[in-house]
Parts: sequence; C-alpha cells; structure tokens
Amino acid sequence: MANYTTIDNPELYFQTKLYTGNGGTQSITLDGSENMQPDWVWVKQRGGTTNHKTSDSVRGATKALQPNDTDAEATDSDGITSFDSNGFSLGAGGDYNGSSNTQVAWCWKKQAGVFDIQTYSGASNTRTISHNLGVVPKAMIFKRLDDGAWIVYHADAGGADKYLVLNTTAAVDTATTLFNNTVPTSSVFSVGNTNSTNGSGIDYVVYLFGNKQGVSKMGSYTGNGASSANSGTFVYTGFKPSLVIVKNTDTEGWQMWDNKRSSYNGQGSNISPNSANAESTGVRVHFFSNGYQLVSSGGDQNSSGATFIYMCFAESPFVTSSGVPATAR
Repeated sequence: MANYTTIDNPELYFQTKLYTGNGGTQSITLDGSENMQPDWVWVKQRGGTTNHKTSDSVRGATKALQPNDTDAEATDSDGITSFDSNGFSLGAGGDYNGSSNTQVAWCWKKQAGVFDIQTYSGASNTRTISHNLGVVPKAMIFKRLDDGAWIVYHADAGGADKYLVLNTTAAVDTATTLFNNTVPTSSVFSVGNTNSTNGSGIDYVVYLFGNKQGVSKMGSYTGNGASSANSGTFVYTGFKPSLVIVKNTDTEGWQMWDNKRSSYNGQGSNISPNSANAESTGVRVHFFSNGYQLVSSGGDQNSSGATFIYMCFAESPFVTSSGVPATAR
C-alpha cells in the first residue's frame, strides 16, 4: 500500500480543545494521545458575542490579538498566561474563561512543512523576509501589531497580487504591493511598500502554513450548489479533518468547522473569524477519512460555480506510514 504520510499523529502539531470557563484561573490540557505544547492558541466563546482572542509563543502568551477586528496588540494578563507542555493556562478574562462559558481553542505547534510564526519590523522598501517553514507557504496571515486588517495570502486566490482579509467578508482583491507581487519560496516571503505588510517602523506577525501530506492542506474547490450528502461538493484532503476554514472568494463570510464542537456528521457548529457572533447551527459539512463534503448550498460554503479557498488540518492521516487506514466518523 502507498505511503501516505511520514507523520502518523497530526495531533502533535494541531488540536482543537473544548473547555468550560471557571471565572478564575485554570490550566487547559489537550486531548491528544501525545503531549503537544502549542505555539499559537486561538480562543472563542461559543455561546456569546465576544471577540476572538489569539496569542503566540513568539510575541508572548499575554500579547493578545483579535482576529475579528483591527485592534492593536494588547497586553492581557487575564487571558492566555502561558503555553504549557500539553496545553495552556488562563487568567480570569471573560472572553477566555468566563464562569460557565463554553469555549473552543484551536492550537498549533511550529513544525517544518506545516506551520511557522515570524515577526518583523517594516522598512518601507520592497524586501524579502526569511521564514522557517522549510517549504513554499501555501497560506500566510499577516497582522500589523499597532492596528490594521488581517491580510491573507493564499496560493489558490489567483496570484501573488491577490489577497483576502480575515476580519471582513470582502471578496478577493488585487494589490501588487502587499506581497510585492512575488510568490513566496521555501526560505523567504516578499513584502512591498505598504503599511499593511511593510510600513516603516511598524511591527508585524505572520503565520505561515504549508501543505504536508496527511497533516495539512491549503487548497480550493468550486461549489456545485447541491445540499445533500449524496451530491454536495466533496473536497479531497488526504486525511480526516480536524479543522476546516473556508472563504468564498466573493463577498461572503469566513467559516470554521472542527471535529470537537460537532463530534458526529454533519457538522453544524460554524464560527466566523470575521465576526464576534456566537457559533451558529445547521448542517453544513461532513468530515470523512479522506476529506470533507459540503451539504449546504449556502453562498459562504457551496454556492454553484463559486470558488472557495480553504485551510484544513488533520485529525489523522488517510493511511498511516505503516499502511493502516483511517476510519470515517
């Protein structure tokens, strides 16, 4: 049988965690079969209209950003307080740990080929910046740390002059200056002369993602407008998904589904990165051992003829390095 992956346990590099806030302090332990110390944690209250919150190990655990808005980096001593050997610790901040609030956390660990984090200071001239992903990035998310939009590069968005904005519903747009109209390489990415990615004296963070067989996949699909399990668009990823992030390249909201908030097919608990809204319900997607299928015709996931970009991270590979197949849900 073909060797589908060199990483048999993708949970070493990405996990979704559900927890309930206690209004005080607590340490959150991840559920994977092996320990994972995260480098990037993204938290959202499931049932309330609260901001998304995220911190990383490069800037520091208490340095918070909000993916749904343009706010500057803030020091939040009551938010994520540390990244631990198998999870993370929290203070009493209501967006992170409000008493009895149900929460979701998406957690990534840096790994060559899968995920990297870089920070840099802008210089107002076209330039390249080194990264440690080790492969050509297929998606990059940029945030200036004083204020400003979350700028997204995606290899399937139409070229190195195309971008999306994580904190809005805006369609793919064109700007040659953001990435200097240059496709990233396995060692550097390019930025042009613009405050969004390279303003003089402005500090930035960028999250970089690669395609790693059996672990992570950035890609695109064309919606077919069908809304049944027998005919909806199927997206092959080569693994059982843990998290799927989707955006119509036209004017529609971002969508996030994971394997924990809906532990059975179909997935109905959507969260939008561009909105502080609580998660919504309604069956939209099924997760399978080798990909996912859209079972809604909505414009933000499967409208006929529309192009969608996606970012997907694995729960388990379709087939392990020793030839053991994954099971469907």
